[in-house]
Amino acid sequence: MKVNVHAVNFNVDRKLVDFINERLAKLEKFYDKVVSSDVFLKVEKTSEKENKIVEVKIHVPGDDFMVKKQCKTFEEAIEISAESLERLLIKRKEKIRTHI
Repeated sequence: MKVNVHAVNFNVDRKLVDFINERLAKLEKFYDKVVSSDVFLKVEKTSEKENKIVEVKIHVPGDDFMVKKQCKTFEEAIEISAESLERLLIKRKEKIRTHI
């Protein structure tokens, strides 16, 4: 699966990109037809500690899934987003299986 990482208004370090690639690659265990994904990393200018926003868009044939999470760290937001996407992909796989 191709993973595109987009950092909005800041430079992302290699370690974070590797973490994102590694975590999203695990999604293929749940649904093997994932084509690509776009990850948008944003930092909100607020006084709150939870100012890191991660948006993950997954492209599968015939559909797109979008998950948006806000946390204290990008790693935590990626982890929670990936867990949400796992549930969505499992649900889609079961839905397709019932229609065959």
